[in-house]
Amino acid sequence: MVHRDDELGRFLIRARRAALTPERVGLPAGVNRRRVAGLRREEVALLAGVSVDYYTRIEQGRGRAVSPEVLHALADALRLNRDERAYLDNLAAHLARPRTDPGCAPPDAPRAAVRPELHALLNAMTGVTAYILGPGLDLLAWNRMGALLWPGIEDLPEAHLNIAHLVFLDPGSAALHADASALRRDVTARLRADTGRDPDDPRLCAVVQRLRRASPEFRELWETHLVEENPHGTHTLHHPEAGALTLHFEKLPLPADPGQVLLTYSAAPGSADERALRALAERHPHLTAG
Repeated sequence: MVHRDDELGRFLIRARRAALTPERVGLPAGVNRRRVAGLRREEVALLAGVSVDYYTRIEQGRGRAVSPEVLHALADALRLNRDERAYLDNLAAHLARPRTDPGCAPPDAPRAAVRPELHALLNAMTGVTAYILGPGLDLLAWNRMGALLWPGIEDLPEAHLNIAHLVFLDPGSAALHADASALRRDVTARLRADTGRDPDDPRLCAVVQRLRRASPEFRELWETHLVEENPHGTHTLHHPEAGALTLHFEKLPLPADPGQVLLTYSAAPGSADERALRALAERHPHLTAG
């Protein structure tokens, strides 16, 4: 499985406890030299108002039924942001449920299917670049503008149609992004957040396991336990025809299709980016959606 019973402790230790200092949380640094960076267990327990023994059991995966009050106290003590708090809650909820899944899915776990109505929606979005992502960041479908913005996407084998695979394992696709390193960090953090929500999803598990085997950079980033959602923002690309493009993105979950997200890119009205996208579309009138 992507999510192991010790994930809660690993997240508390590696992602947050090790990243904080006593000074940052208002505690004295102490006189004894620290063997490891970050807060000690007793300091987190003090800040959260729980016993050291109880906090130790939580870190070691022996505190399966952690109350919401304790989780919120730990989140406050460790200065967790909104995405990290959601991840912590998801981990605790998963640990409280009986484990029924026998293990991680095989590498050929099937990709999700896209409803015909969603394909029709993509085709109707003629002025906006749009994609549908599935569990594990599979790239399931796109409109005509999506094919234009990501050159060659329509020729890729299905096994490579995955955002994480493309940015970590396809140098040509990675070069399309102005800051590929930042994008790889964001992708890893999003996959980590998704495993908190649905650790038993077979496709998500298969994608993460494949990347851990194939990409040393992904393995290193995965072990940092970064958690971020980034539902909207801006992204800069170096398009081979249109040049530098700075676009706004939105990620919209599709409630009727669990795990699927509508990802859109748009340019600011009246901007040079908008004109560049329009010119790109005019040069390729016959390119079709995927």
